[in-house]
Amino acid sequence: MPAPAEIAAAVEERRDAYIAIADRIWGLAEMRYREFESAELHAAALESAGFKVTRGVAGMPTAFVAEAGSGGPVIGFLGEYDALAGLNQEAGALVCRPDPSRDVNQGHGCGHHLLGTAAHLAAVVTRDHLQRHGLPGTVRFYGCPAEEAAAGKTFMARAGLFDDLAAAVSWHPSVANSVFMNATLANVQAHFRFHGKSAHAALAPHLGRSALDAAELMNIGVNYLREHMPEQARVHFAYLNSGGPSTNVIPAYAELLYTVRAPRITEALALYERVEQVARGAAMMTGTTVEIVFDKAVSNVLHNDALDRVMAEQMQAIGALEVTADEQRFAEKIQATIGSEELANSAKHFAAALRDPQPIVSGILAYDPGAPRPVTGSTDVGDVSWAAPTTQCLTACYAWGTGFHSWQMVSQGKTSLAHKGMLLAAKCMAATGVALFGRPEVLHAAARELHAKRDGAPYRCPIPPDVLPPPARQNGNPP
Repeated sequence: MPAPAEIAAAVEERRDAYIAIADRIWGLAEMRYREFESAELHAAALESAGFKVTRGVAGMPTAFVAEAGSGGPVIGFLGEYDALAGLNQEAGALVCRPDPSRDVNQGHGCGHHLLGTAAHLAAVVTRDHLQRHGLPGTVRFYGCPAEEAAAGKTFMARAGLFDDLAAAVSWHPSVANSVFMNATLANVQAHFRFHGKSAHAALAPHLGRSALDAAELMNIGVNYLREHMPEQARVHFAYLNSGGPSTNVIPAYAELLYTVRAPRITEALALYERVEQVARGAAMMTGTTVEIVFDKAVSNVLHNDALDRVMAEQMQAIGALEVTADEQRFAEKIQATIGSEELANSAKHFAAALRDPQPIVSGILAYDPGAPRPVTGSTDVGDVSWAAPTTQCLTACYAWGTGFHSWQMVSQGKTSLAHKGMLLAAKCMAATGVALFGRPEVLHAAARELHAKRDGAPYRCPIPPDVLPPPARQNGNPP
């Protein structure tokens, strides 16, 4: 039996057990750095499958590494399992409606319950293939917490956990099937805490120094900075503390959380330094002080053509999703709840799918590394891709046009389409891993490509060495 067909059959043999894992994690919907049950569910299953598991790596209780096999090369599969706040949603519903059986306002609006499960399954199937054929090599599964706005993998990369990988393999649930070809944005996140002096706003305002004024002036200054940013840069902020509800008190404390994004990590760090300068200027203008607390950062993804071509080859060999009429009809109903702008956004990222628009994109889109790369968001997979050659695929787990971080995505998370997309991802990743174990020349080419894209320099983590992961910080999470 050819390798892709053999791998696909091995995945199908385990489908029910892994669908159960994914559905269980969907129901847990645990937030970043609190994915205790989800992480343990994965870790315990991998131990039962014969993997050696090291828990609590890189200072994060919900991060772990599972390893099987011996010798080189070492190929790793990246898994995630964190959910998002504010997205409790009833499964299968066609309206935005919280699930009354759950008492948490969280949900898997980015499909990470599927992501970790498919990568886990791919690792097991790849290990089994090596054993069955008496082949050398080491398979790793990385249990990666806190991808959503918290950079779990970046802390793992800083700890050197990916340094000896010949290749890292990952995926993401999506609305189409392809090698991941989009550009991503690097980002830097920090807290800006302004300290002033309280006073009666009517009797003695001249004695006060408003921390809220400082925060407002920082926001104004950053808005003026926007004209002078790189073209695709973005800066976002949120008030974590606006100084309290009393208008007759000069507020002595205010806090902002800022995220700075740019196409490359060097640009993001440079722009972040300018945002810091604006904050210090705002403090000077108001007679306050500012405490700047670096929170996290992620690098942009470095695509690896040598690996991506192998992934594309395996995806084409495994073939399209088989979609039923009932799944198509449900996808049409989901699409009816999605606005035209959201549908157009999917088209921006997967223009090839418009050649034959369907409620479900079941076919495998062609790999085209020379096509323009639309900019997506940010991911801590970026730091893995700087530390080791990395490839990723996308598979259709949701109706065409479904927006990420939406109630529609949570609603579809336990459907048969979500499960089929997850299993397709496991097949593609495992087939890619097996192929790479047998092609040392590709692994050498991938390493050379990464070396060239880093300009010959080693990976440098964008998080300073004195910044601890949030679970290890003295004052809890967030700081």
